[in-house]
Amino acid sequence: MTEDLLVHYAEFDGAPVAWAATGDGPPLVVTGWWCSHLRLNWADAAFRDYIERLSLHRTVIRYDRPGTGLSGGAGAPPATLEEEYRALAGLVDALELDHFALLAGSSGCSTAAVYAARHPDRVDKLVLCGGYARGADISPPAVRDTLIAAVQTHWGLGSRLLADVFIPDASARERAEFAEFQRRCATPEQAAASLRALYTFDCTSELADITVPTLVLHRRDDRAIRFELGRELAAAIPGAEFVAVDGANHFPWRGDRAQMANEVVAFLNGTPSDRKNSSRAPQAELTGREREVVALIARGMTDSEIARELVLSPHTVHRHVANVRIKLGVSSRAAAAAWATAHGVL
Repeated sequence: MTEDLLVHYAEFDGAPVAWAATGDGPPLVVTGWWCSHLRLNWADAAFRDYIERLSLHRTVIRYDRPGTGLSGGAGAPPATLEEEYRALAGLVDALELDHFALLAGSSGCSTAAVYAARHPDRVDKLVLCGGYARGADISPPAVRDTLIAAVQTHWGLGSRLLADVFIPDASARERAEFAEFQRRCATPEQAAASLRALYTFDCTSELADITVPTLVLHRRDDRAIRFELGRELAAAIPGAEFVAVDGANHFPWRGDRAQMANEVVAFLNGTPSDRKNSSRAPQAELTGREREVVALIARGMTDSEIARELVLSPHTVHRHVANVRIKLGVSSRAAAAAWATAHGVL
């Protein structure tokens, strides 16, 4: 089933990076997942179907991150977001891609977001699926430490725990197969290092610099990355479109993969989406605290000033501001301030 997948290698920073291209049309670069393997992924019927749907419209370029999958060997995976960014930048430079779209999922969203912010002249469009802005927001420290320890000391148990989180709607057999896939992709040390790194990713300082058209997709009941984190990611990117999709599976090729692929293709092609089980995020009423925050925004206060005024942490204020923008359907603080003025929230 994998004989028709031609794998190439590029090298930068002294490390080989395996990549493969399928389809025809303008390039669509898919950033590396925390645990991937070009050939093993391609042997997964669900994954292959998802990529082939995209390949009908684009030349889909996938790669295994350094230290993982076919790029692995004895090497260590990137330990920081900056190293992940350099791997992506090195690959597109090696392939001499002047203009391309970026598609990312999960931890890869941070990598893609940083690249898009720094290279608006090369990225045509950006699609982020199941992503987040700050890895520290994924789960409490104790939960993170427990999962990393399970992966590093008992990869069998750790891979099963991750399968339960990533694909909760899958059958027992499918979860067992995915657990085995993870163990074939990386050693316990490599997997633990990748997991530890993604919890440190923080692209919040660069999101406001993204100027390319952006689509953020997130499943409502995603157990790996909470729905709220996807909404906050979209709110922090100027003009980003946020689409909520039904389902609990973290990976876009699981569950209703046809719908996920349709959303991506429609956005990239600039055509209407045949939206069945997805919608824009619901416009909920502002909470009392959110109304206080938007009133202070209208008075021209920064997040730090609002934090001091309301005796909150700057991070908590940032989350309130993100939620306000999502609920109001606005892409800037100025628009939120204009809404507050128009509605007498002062």
